[in-house]
Amino acid sequence: MTNPSSDRLLGDAINRHAHLLETMDDLDPLMEQIGDARFVLLGEASHGTSEYYLWRMRLSQRLIEEKGFSFVAVEGDWPDCYRVNRYVRGYEDAGEKAVDVLDAFNRWPTWMWANWEVVALAEWMREHNRGLPAARQAGFYGLDVYSLWESLQEVSEYLEGVDAESAALARRAYVCFQPYDRDVQAYAWATRLVPASCEADVLELLTELRRKMPTYKALPGDGEEAFNAEQNALVALGAERYYRTMMEGGAASWNLRDTHMVDTLERLVQHHGPQSKAIVWEHNTHIGDARATDMAAAGMVNVGQLMREKRGGEGVVLVGFGSHRGTVIAGEAWDAPMEVMDVPEARADSWEDVLHHALEGANGMILMNTLGADADLFRRTRGHRAIGVVYNPMHERFGNYVPTSLSRRYDAFLHIDQTQALHPLHVEPVKTLEPPETFPWAV
Repeated sequence: MTNPSSDRLLGDAINRHAHLLETMDDLDPLMEQIGDARFVLLGEASHGTSEYYLWRMRLSQRLIEEKGFSFVAVEGDWPDCYRVNRYVRGYEDAGEKAVDVLDAFNRWPTWMWANWEVVALAEWMREHNRGLPAARQAGFYGLDVYSLWESLQEVSEYLEGVDAESAALARRAYVCFQPYDRDVQAYAWATRLVPASCEADVLELLTELRRKMPTYKALPGDGEEAFNAEQNALVALGAERYYRTMMEGGAASWNLRDTHMVDTLERLVQHHGPQSKAIVWEHNTHIGDARATDMAAAGMVNVGQLMREKRGGEGVVLVGFGSHRGTVIAGEAWDAPMEVMDVPEARADSWEDVLHHALEGANGMILMNTLGADADLFRRTRGHRAIGVVYNPMHERFGNYVPTSLSRRYDAFLHIDQTQALHPLHVEPVKTLEPPETFPWAV
């Protein structure tokens, strides 16, 4: 329980420091804080809330247009996101409409990236890139580690076209996994019971791919085909290790996944050159510094923490998001049909609750570097809501809140008081949502 007098002091401080959010121009103070930072990480308190996507889109547009950011990297699978990248950069045979390209996201939870909000972002990025030289075009990539079979298939198809000898290595790696019929748990259990895995085959493929990379890069193409093949091989290797580690429980698999995402981000920055700048879209649980939560006590690290440790000298800005109430897209269990679920009013002792009352239901933004004498009030620990792809509103009071020191976890926080579920693209939710009229591509 929090102290009422402490709540009042914090509420007064919020009123002194909050910037109201209504239009894109209201992001000016955050843009000023970002300054010359090279990495801007944008969170979300759920994977199914429209406003989080829209505000991240608005900020990303400004970062790309006004500060020359090089790419958006998201909590998504590399092969699917690379198809979006080909579309926004206008590569040959990349598709005619973003809605068709995003239909490729068929791994549950499909709604995370197959939604009208991301269609709007992709169409904007394609239009922005039109006519620009390749070095100034903004890309779109996935950071995640799940796409084992899909990534192996991408490597195999690439090598079939450029190097039949090496393609045999890709086929052999793929055949090693075939008995498990794309069932990652079956593979993980098999390697747990019998200490033999397909890791050596994937590692041999990656080694050969890297040995011949100078030759592949010299081949005609869109300029990223060889890089895409190498990254898919790295994803396959990371996925194989992740799925084996997953069976051990604890923090190991979480740490492997977030470390993989940071390593992928590092490769993207290297790929785009020494002046490149990165925007990252992921859940708050990945973006917010783990050391400011109870994750640290569990031995967990995350992307936000690792980027501060590795790249803090170049400017790393962590931006969290939250809301008081609304609706969200989620499933009752893993692989369950998606639903529009009610998000109840925030718990009384939470950051979302105190922001709601202090701002009287308005949307607001807190910049942690401007708090001055009030900084200690934002360092104290309170519950901070986190909704995953699996959600049950009935359990809200007993879970879904991460003990958080807000000003240590983020550099800025956007409170959107009342939110609505995002708008899935190609799979019907239980309660149908039509594409919003505000999106010109929602046809």
